[in-house]
Amino acid sequence: MSKSEEKNQLIECVPNFSEGQNRHVIEQIASEVESVVGVKLLNVDIGKAANRTVFTFAGSPAAVCEAAFRAVKKAAQLIDMRSQKGTHPRIGACDVLPLVPLAHISIDEVAQYARSLGERIGSELQIPVYCYEHAAFSVHRQNLANCRSGEYEGLAQKIATSKWKPDFGPGVFTDSVARTGATIVGARPFLIAYNVNLETDSVSVAQKIACELREKGCRKRKNGMPIGDFVPGKFKKVKAIGWFIDDYGIAQVSFNLVDFELTSMHHVFEAVVSSAQEYGVKVSGSELIGLVPLKAMTDAGKYFLEKQNLPLNVPESHLVDAAIQFLKLDDLAPFHPADRIIEYRMAE
Repeated sequence: MSKSEEKNQLIECVPNFSEGQNRHVIEQIASEVESVVGVKLLNVDIGKAANRTVFTFAGSPAAVCEAAFRAVKKAAQLIDMRSQKGTHPRIGACDVLPLVPLAHISIDEVAQYARSLGERIGSELQIPVYCYEHAAFSVHRQNLANCRSGEYEGLAQKIATSKWKPDFGPGVFTDSVARTGATIVGARPFLIAYNVNLETDSVSVAQKIACELREKGCRKRKNGMPIGDFVPGKFKKVKAIGWFIDDYGIAQVSFNLVDFELTSMHHVFEAVVSSAQEYGVKVSGSELIGLVPLKAMTDAGKYFLEKQNLPLNVPESHLVDAAIQFLKLDDLAPFHPADRIIEYRMAE
């Protein structure tokens, strides 16, 4: 790597905090991020019903890691997991903290930054830390769902086992750990958090669709009880759950698209439409959580224009508009490309 490339290394951090209702708490965490020179806070996505907020910020690796540490420290001071409730799975005040390569840096290099950050959080803040994805020290910890299994309520029992001794930080459920929970730190490629809205309040339908489409799939059932091994779902590199969003009175199928070039938003959207029809349910639209790469939007725009036998040789903005229109990304709230596409935000 040349000196200029090393100097221009850029990573993104997308920490998820277990607070989506107290704006004062969220603002204080955001202030910690913004206090670090060389870091740009790109987006703060507040999920009131999920009681969860997703931050997105980017900058040089060292600066991003410092901002992440300060944010975790502030969250540990302000969020008490002993009384925290929400619809989204979580294991701690800062639930998951992924670092993502953006420019002139490899995923292996980012993994080393993630491990160093995890070690600092564990030693200085006395928070149990699990490393996942490319930063994992063992195969069974690569999957985020495995690290989060049991959630906060099962943490005391989990960290007492040899299999789930934290990678860093205390391995005992102290009063301090009872307050903060654990944090899962890792390095991963760009992930798109994408939800599809159903015109129903049936969580059962949303969960069934999630099972059908996610890579993990679901178990067959007999007399309402799961039996046997998991039957894989339709899409690779896709995680999904079904839930109810009280603020909107609807059920959603909530996706993490781990590799959006392998499994795209537009293919997932159409698959949900098809599956929902089988249950007699319509799709009203979809929403993005956090930021999205420009390529994911232009790919979707090209896909839908081609389906309509419309020309593809159009300006980039037209492709983005087509993606918004056909994915119905403004179903629940206005979708402003300048605020939601990462390349546009970084260029400001």
